Amino acid sequence: MTFDLTFFALAIPAVVFAGISKGGFGSGAAFAATPILALILTPGQALGLMLPLLMVMDISTLRPYWRRWDSAAARLLILGAVPGIALAAALYHLTNPDVFRLLIGALALGFVAFQLAGRSGLLKLSRRPVGPLYGLVSGSIAGFTSFVSNAGGPPAAIYLLRRGIGKTTYQATTVLVFWVVNILKFLPFLYLGIFSRDTVTADILLAPFAVLGAWLGVKAHHRVPERAFFALTYILLACTGAKLIWDALA
Repeated sequence: MTFDLTFFALAIPAVVFAGISKGGFGSGAAFAATPILALILTPGQALGLMLPLLMVMDISTLRPYWRRWDSAAARLLILGAVPGIALAAALYHLTNPDVFRLLIGALALGFVAFQLAGRSGLLKLSRRPVGPLYGLVSGSIAGFTSFVSNAGGPPAAIYLLRRGIGKTTYQATTVLVFWVVNILKFLPFLYLGIFSRDTVTADILLAPFAVLGAWLGVKAHHRVPERAFFALTYILLACTGAKLIWDALA
């Protein structure tokens, strides 16, 4: 890992973007940071760098949304995430980096397609109560995708949107769920050697930008329309996802 101008030119905006999303503005865009970093780092380095920063963002955003979550939904998602994390950890060393580049790229494009389909009306999620099994399965998928690419947001979002909860309840629930999920991921990451001296150094350098992004996200959640942010995020994710898939297949 080289801490040069290219690294900081990509890493700082990616971390700020992630913090803004974690703070409640740009639903799910925190995922954008990992594909961006995977353009200049190995997938493992990108994951190892981002997890501690995401945990810093979690701590920064817990207080503004404290006890405003849907407890039942959060409980099901967290319980379901445990086997998903375990499966991802078991498979981590069985694949080469290009497989993870391909997976991260596909998840990036899938996330963009999911969000655009929902906003254009092509995908209409029923907002009626769903059973606990739906929450557990969604949690398992979220745990797996969160482990391999920090992309647990879309599976959790589908479940929460089906429940028809409000914007702030939705955000508070995701803050709680991924605070716990990221804690659960920490020990497997440590055991698998995903963290390194370089990722720790990068985390120290980038932590202020994680806190800044989270603070901006909380403020923007209540004050700023999301259209421009979503548009930029989707373009960014589509480009990086396509680039990762190209690199993996090449």
